[in-house]
Amino acid sequence: MAELFRQFLPLFISDKCMNEFFVKFNLLDADCLKQTISKALGTGIILGSTLVKLPQIIKIVNAKSAEGLSFLGILLELIAITSTASYNYAKGYPFSSWGESCFLLVETAIIGFLVLLYSSRIRQANTFALLYSVVSYILFNGLVPISVLWNMQVANVPIVVAGKMIQAAKNYQNGHTGQISAITVFLLFLGSMARIFTSIQETGDPVIIFTFIIATLANGVLAAQVLYYWKATARVLLEREKKKA
Repeated sequence: MAELFRQFLPLFISDKCMNEFFVKFNLLDADCLKQTISKALGTGIILGSTLVKLPQIIKIVNAKSAEGLSFLGILLELIAITSTASYNYAKGYPFSSWGESCFLLVETAIIGFLVLLYSSRIRQANTFALLYSVVSYILFNGLVPISVLWNMQVANVPIVVAGKMIQAAKNYQNGHTGQISAITVFLLFLGSMARIFTSIQETGDPVIIFTFIIATLANGVLAAQVLYYWKATARVLLEREKKKA
């Protein structure tokens, strides 16, 4: 157990901080505390991201319906996540500061595919999957200049807002949140909030930090709608189930 602890400790604590904590016994070093908390948070977010959108995927598949979900909103979110991941990868930032994007882009792409599939747009679903695979290959294989990736990251701010507000507007028009998973919405809200802190500590990149601030606000709007429309959504979904039965 002690050996396992020694192997995993460097994932959260740098050599400098190891020296401060375990040699000098300076457990209150401010920089090392912030760095260690940031690493632990980042790793936790990455581990959580492997499951964060799974409830949404399961909900769509079980219901065989994507009612209430906006494909345009999902597409814009996917563009934003992919831009963030490819930019961070190209810049060589620590994986702990952006790694969840790798899992989120796969999960979001699956949701986009399912929305088209259960809307009886099978051809569009297959085309979407093919095009996204090609674009991802180009972005993550050094075929796009870093200046272009930087501009894509800057463009993430309006893209994030547009994607979330399109979904929020659809929720408002429907008077409920349909098949949107409350678990996924709240995990995304908490994750983007935590990423503000980890981005400040591990990258210091103002574009990324500002993007996560905006993402937190936008996710907060959807989280508020989930709570506000909770009873209305439950009633609508129950009525749908009764009609199917």
